[in-house]
Amino acid sequence: MASLLDQIRESLAAFSRLRTPPALIGGLALAAHNVVRATRDVDFLVDAEDAEHLHDLLLGLGYRCIHRSADAANYLRGEEGLDLLYASRPIARRLLAEADERDTPMGRLRVIGAEGLVAFKLQGYVNDPARARDLDDIRELLRANYARLDLEEVREYFQLFEREDLFEELISETGD
Repeated sequence: MASLLDQIRESLAAFSRLRTPPALIGGLALAAHNVVRATRDVDFLVDAEDAEHLHDLLLGLGYRCIHRSADAANYLRGEEGLDLLYASRPIARRLLAEADERDTPMGRLRVIGAEGLVAFKLQGYVNDPARARDLDDIRELLRANYARLDLEEVREYFQLFEREDLFEELISETGD
């Protein structure tokens, strides 16, 4: 885990040159919302307008680009993975703008809200239903944060992906 901490610290120093500060998403962001699970990479939501600059920064840090599209990019440096999701659509831009800034052992960083994290996990699951881990993460986020979640916002994400039945199923498992 020390490697992930160092990787985040280094990334944050490099990202300080961006117009819009990124927000932590993915497995590490779960911890900020009372869900802990092992992860092997670092995931950030970044402004799509910063994509080219970020690409150059990461190459300069010794990463090599594994995949890059208009929506996302994956980088690898030895065993260290770093994934970027580009905020270009209005919802993703709003979630990036609303990310909470927190003091962490890795430094001061922004973390996506629990509702937004559910949305991104749902998107991953819808894009690839074999990603059962994303569905498990959603379950755990709902359980750990049920009393604090804006369930109407979460419902809207499930509606966006045409998964209202899944929302009802998960809420019935979680809610009282």
